[in-house]
Amino acid sequence: MTDVSLLASLLPEAWFLGRATWLLILIGVVSLVILLKGADVLVDGAAGMASRMGLPKVVIGATILSLGTTSPEAAVSVLAALQGEAGLALGNGVGSIIADTGLIFGAGLMLTRLPADRLLLNRQGWAQFGSAMLLAGLCYGVYAFHGQSAEIGRVIGFVFLLLLAAYLYLSVRWARGSKASPGMAEEVEALDTDRPTWRSGLLVLAGLVVVIFSGEAFVQCATLTAVRVGIPESVLASTLVALGTSLPELVTGVTAIRRGHAELLVGNVIGADVLNVLFVIGLSAAAAPLPLADPQASFPMIFLLVPVPTMVLMLLLMRLYIGMAAGRGHFERWMGLPLLGLYGVYL
Repeated sequence: MTDVSLLASLLPEAWFLGRATWLLILIGVVSLVILLKGADVLVDGAAGMASRMGLPKVVIGATILSLGTTSPEAAVSVLAALQGEAGLALGNGVGSIIADTGLIFGAGLMLTRLPADRLLLNRQGWAQFGSAMLLAGLCYGVYAFHGQSAEIGRVIGFVFLLLLAAYLYLSVRWARGSKASPGMAEEVEALDTDRPTWRSGLLVLAGLVVVIFSGEAFVQCATLTAVRVGIPESVLASTLVALGTSLPELVTGVTAIRRGHAELLVGNVIGADVLNVLFVIGLSAAAAPLPLADPQASFPMIFLLVPVPTMVLMLLLMRLYIGMAAGRGHFERWMGLPLLGLYGVYL
């Protein structure tokens, strides 16, 4: 059997290697059921927390929820950087932005008419766009001076972490200053007045743990099963593994729509994009410099030729969508098609 090493390996691969195929399938099915139940708990807790704290759900999605769903990527990326695979850490951050925006937000748009609060989305949207453009500008600027030896250094990593603290502070401040905006009263109306804030917080924490680790078990089982039936690893890397790193955001977003809290999906995608730059890449660069070139690839600078331009194009498109939706109070379903199409072309 071919051995597969996943970038997002939060559970020991020894737990899965050597298992019979039927057992892997069974574990995968059970993991998926647990994953969906964990997402229910997570969404209920996040919505209840938004209600009790008087914060819009889009802000809870962009801060608390996004910090939780991006924490596996941060842990894996920092580990990769410390183990001398720093290029993987940078690719993981940018690839996750592409998956969050193209796949998750695109699918969410196609599933329902997503709500859009003009004031909050404009502010959060500019933070999303600005952080990604800052990363792209740094990548091309550093490459212009240093060529194939270019890297995102520790100083930049610490600057990103400072910007992260400022973003989290401003997100809460913006939310508390915009309660009077149209429709906000309905959004923060109590969902469960009998549940205290600390219980909602525990639900969020428990849901995150279940979603992250059951999602990892599902991806490992699916990947090993696919290898055994002869699917090439290059295909796996661009499908199952790519899906696995964004599985918490994907499942949480679909569950949020199903349970009537679509604002959580919008906030989670925007927040996850910001955090993939400032948190995932920032923390990884602070741990070890992140090289832009991959000397083992046929095109060493492919990172600057494909992922970064795709990220920029997707976020330009989303910035346009936010501007269009601001006056209407919602996004249109057709907006998901270009994002999903662009994600497919990228793969």
